[in-house]
Amino acid sequence: MVDFLMAYLEGELPESERASFEVHLQICPPCVVYLETYQEAVRLGKSLCRDDSDALPDDVPEGLVEAILAARSRSA
Repeated sequence: MVDFLMAYLEGELPESERASFEVHLQICPPCVVYLETYQEAVRLGKSLCRDDSDALPDDVPEGLVEAILAARSRSA
């Protein structure tokens, strides 16, 4: 699922798959919400990979930051 979503977001899906997924999104509000949440998680993850001197936006929950940092330290 992650590979599919990243391919969709990066415009790498074949046109037929992209069109089918977008039709699905029109009739499935939970998937729209999931996709929006996923996009935000990707954005936040990328922002955490920048220079440590970069400030996080004020609306980032502290628990999310701690979970991401913990996951990063486990994978290192």
